[in-house]
Amino acid sequence: MPRDIPVSNGNLLLNFDSDYQIRDVYFPLIGQENHSEGGPFRFGVWVDGRCSWMGPEWEKDLRYHDNSLVTKVFLKNAPLGLELRCSDVVDMDVNVYIKKVEVKNLQGEERQVRLFFSHDFHLYGNTIGDTAYFDPRTRSIIHYKANRYFLISCCEAGGCGVRYYACGDKEVPGREGTWKDAEDGKLSGYPVAWGCADSTIEIPLYVPPGGRATAFYWVAAGLRYHDVAQLNQVVSETAPEELINKTLHYWTAWVQKESRSFGDLPKTVTDIFDRSLLILRTQIDDRGAIIAATDSDIVRFGRDTYSYMWGRDGAFVAAALAKAGYTHVCMKFFDFCSRVLSEEGYLYQHYNPDESLASNWHPWLVDGKAVIPIQEDSTALILWALWIHYQYSKDIEFIKPLYKELIQKAADFLVSHRDPETLLPISSFDLWEERYGVHSFTVAAVIAGLRAAANFARLFQDTSLAEIYDTAADQMGKGLVEHLYHTGLNRYARSGYRKDNGYELDEVIDISILGLTTLGVLIPQDPRMIETMKAIRRQLWLNTPVGGCARYQNDIYQREDDSPEDIPGNPWFISTLWLGEYFIDRAENLQELHEALPYLEWCAKNALPSGVLAEQVHPASGYPLSVSPLTWSHSAFVWTVLRYTEKFNSLQN
Repeated sequence: MPRDIPVSNGNLLLNFDSDYQIRDVYFPLIGQENHSEGGPFRFGVWVDGRCSWMGPEWEKDLRYHDNSLVTKVFLKNAPLGLELRCSDVVDMDVNVYIKKVEVKNLQGEERQVRLFFSHDFHLYGNTIGDTAYFDPRTRSIIHYKANRYFLISCCEAGGCGVRYYACGDKEVPGREGTWKDAEDGKLSGYPVAWGCADSTIEIPLYVPPGGRATAFYWVAAGLRYHDVAQLNQVVSETAPEELINKTLHYWTAWVQKESRSFGDLPKTVTDIFDRSLLILRTQIDDRGAIIAATDSDIVRFGRDTYSYMWGRDGAFVAAALAKAGYTHVCMKFFDFCSRVLSEEGYLYQHYNPDESLASNWHPWLVDGKAVIPIQEDSTALILWALWIHYQYSKDIEFIKPLYKELIQKAADFLVSHRDPETLLPISSFDLWEERYGVHSFTVAAVIAGLRAAANFARLFQDTSLAEIYDTAADQMGKGLVEHLYHTGLNRYARSGYRKDNGYELDEVIDISILGLTTLGVLIPQDPRMIETMKAIRRQLWLNTPVGGCARYQNDIYQREDDSPEDIPGNPWFISTLWLGEYFIDRAENLQELHEALPYLEWCAKNALPSGVLAEQVHPASGYPLSVSPLTWSHSAFVWTVLRYTEKFNSLQN
């Protein structure tokens, strides 16, 4: 189930699913400890003897307020005669999630409406040793274990504090959770539960005929009791609505800080651009890790997540944000990369937000030979992104401590990690993390990374080192044409597998080959690249009502059983955007530039109503597949829009 609306402040993040249930609760590191394990925190309404949890019987419109990370949610249940308008936010300054609920009575008599909020915590990601209890000191429900505390409270016309509640156990025979206790409209009032514990609170409202009533609900997160008790006092004394408005205005100022000209792009596209900037910010931990995705729904496929820092994804995000004018947001990301870089100068597959090494599905042994289990493009792309960061920031003081510990160390590895005969990179895993070989995208990334390192070396007057890096890049460029161009197919191959007399070329067409132009290694007007692009467009574009571009031929990742049989794979946002970027780069007049518009418009059309972009969509229905949002999708959208507007402005002059 897609995550339609994430809210975050860099320390506390909550994801809502398409039924408007909280599904993920990350604290204090974005992406590391999910205190819900992806289970639903139910939100329901009891009225006239009926209880209804958010689900199919509710009409739902899940969006954000314009230019903000405050949600704007509309809910309607015609049989119950109720409409709800909700706003959700994580405070910009303190670790508190706040919800405002306005209930409208669609009937002609006064009614009592009871709002129920259920909490399915799995603190530290497990259900052993949790405690939930009613705290009379703060008149709240508290869930805690070791150094993780969550306090739940509320306000309505009668005042602040929890009056009706139940604490209980769950996930044992006969105990589904306290949410079942709420369905008769009355909670037990049991004050404590331990082990596998949950809780539910009730907020009673009296709603006049055709009128409205408002309630506020919040969850404070901290490392100890004093932290959450103090936060609860802040919310109660400041007033939750004031905190919501303050945060709304902050994010509006944040996303509008740059004065932009979008050329002739339609509003449907520019709206997703602004939304993408905000969504990107929700997935960045305040200590530097840029998380690939925080949607825990992916866990059910392989008992692993996307909630890691990949160098590849992070580099694309950092580059896009720098180009958009947000260089400050990713400074800690580059510091993070410098600290986790191996002594030899490379990044492993991915890292946890606390800088520890994450799970790695690359083997250390391939065909009986010991290998380094890396995607070399990840290391190279960090250097590429850092040079873009410097171009837009000109902050040489920030770069100075990174020069030897990150830039030089990584570039020296890229130079040394080459085949002595062909001078191409030694085999590594591809950007899709599936194949071990020498890949056109990896070669492009390494060349781009070495060019960036050479630029930094010249900046610091290391002319001999700059020459070494540039020479290595030149040699790889020649090796690319000599060894990875398929003369029989008149296009570049996605990969080559080292043999005694050269490389056996992989003939499967792959969108990643466009990295040769998008990373600046080859010009898009190169006849060989034109033929390569034609093959990509012809073989990877889906001839279905949904359309979009697949990653490569016969891609089965996340492919549903009901997918059409004759498609190359599911359409991905990044694949579609890379096609658009190629047309932008190639355009020499406005008519040619407009060839890129359908690719941006496809992304806007297939976004969720909230503006969230998934990793991929169903080829027949357009339903989001895999994780949602995918940080990389949003960064690719931001990058491509900016490339479009730059080219538009240059063609106008």
